Amino acid sequence: MVDPSHEQAKRPVSAALAGPYGHPFHPILVTVPIGAWVGSLVFDVASHVVRDPDFLVRGAMWLIALGVIGALAAALVGFLDLFAIPPGTRAFRVGLVHMTLNLLVTGAYAVNFLWRHAGPRPDTGVGAGMLALNVVSIAVLGVSGYLGGKLAYRWGVRVADEGTQAEGFVPSQHRPDSAS
Repeated sequence: MVDPSHEQAKRPVSAALAGPYGHPFHPILVTVPIGAWVGSLVFDVASHVVRDPDFLVRGAMWLIALGVIGALAAALVGFLDLFAIPPGTRAFRVGLVHMTLNLLVTGAYAVNFLWRHAGPRPDTGVGAGMLALNVVSIAVLGVSGYLGGKLAYRWGVRVADEGTQAEGFVPSQHRPDSAS
């Protein structure tokens, strides 16, 4: 027998806003801040090994800004996904920690952007404090991503149930090379 609270965590609060059953928008949107922030860290490190680091320093700053904007979009739909999880459950507590860490990381990157934007352009690569804040933020983001993975892959939050998933493993009546 399937626990009704588990089934509730699979259905969106609003399919139009959070994505339909089995196709949540949150996992799609998180790729923007993750990619932008990892790219900013690569640019920060690279700014210390090139002769003229200005383009990398500026690029990292704008990647951070892009990541903050993307994180806000991901947070909006992620918040709706959190509402689908019944309060008082382990999954809900993990979801709260996941959300809190992501909000802290987004805040840290917003501060990092403002710090970079307000300061003078460094001649020798991004400053040590800004680089350290980037590294710590990525580490916390990794922990939060682990928790998000636990929600989806261990507890199936916003993932189609096993009966629906099994449809993908029924032999196709079409040619073996068909994609349907």
